[in-house]
Amino acid sequence: QVQLVESGGGLVQPGGSLRLSCAGSGNINSFYYMAWYRQAPGKQRELVAGAWRTFGTEYSDAVKGRFTISRDDAKTTVYLQMDNLESEDTAVYHCHAKLTDYSPPAWGQGTQVTVSG
Repeated sequence: QVQLVESGGGLVQPGGSLRLSCAGSGNINSFYYMAWYRQAPGKQRELVAGAWRTFGTEYSDAVKGRFTISRDDAKTTVYLQMDNLESEDTAVYHCHAKLTDYSPPAWGQGTQVTVSG
């Protein structure tokens, strides 16, 4: 069974940076697709950034140019480098991963990111 564990959230001032990590475990070699979603209070969960094993990356318009997603497939880990953070980035960030294009997604429990000050 696939498990995803996020880390790296916290409180940061506007303009600051944070780096989120998500480590996958279980009987896996490499994930077909890994991504970060976020959910702010009262809002739906939305895609922030995603990375395929071979097809590249994608970003939401809200974070393009400020956030960078990267993968370390040897560690089945995905990272989200968040720079120039804004108060609108405040949310719970969830890791998402799929073993194949047809697999059901696995989700992490989430890590809180708060941009304030």
